[in-house]
Amino acid sequence: MTFLTMPRVPRPLVLWEHRVYPGSLAQLARVRADLATDLAGFEEDLVETVRLCASELFANSVRYTESGGRGGEVLRALSMPNARTLRFSVSDCGGGGGVPAVPEERTEDEWSWAEGQRGLLLVENLSRRWGHFRLAPWADLGTHVWAAFDVAAGTAPPDPRPYVFTSETV
Repeated sequence: MTFLTMPRVPRPLVLWEHRVYPGSLAQLARVRADLATDLAGFEEDLVETVRLCASELFANSVRYTESGGRGGEVLRALSMPNARTLRFSVSDCGGGGGVPAVPEERTEDEWSWAEGQRGLLLVENLSRRWGHFRLAPWADLGTHVWAAFDVAAGTAPPDPRPYVFTSETV
């Protein structure tokens, strides 16, 4: 008899408790403040970079999906899959009908007049990698967007706990 086994996926070194926010741009200050609290002890430049990218990804989750109204929510996840990587992600409520993409087909004049869609360029340039996937695309349950950031050797707080409970919920 043959048994199929799932490949072992390494458990994250650190996993912060998920936070759920109402789907409103008014929550952006709270998202940024929570990140500053959750990442206390990390290198200041890294924290500010993550906060900047998080602002863009959270705003996109609210603007382009049903998260931005009628009780919609955005789920924030934060983890360190290994000692040199910090990963931030948001998942929205769906209903947006699209996936995040860096616009590529614009003339120089169109870029100079464009007000939207520049945020993902910022995320692409400030993170090591970023990506997205649909949550149950057959049911349009939303999109999960993530960005990974390098943690320089020796700059993470010493002795991180494997699971960080947040002190309050929204």
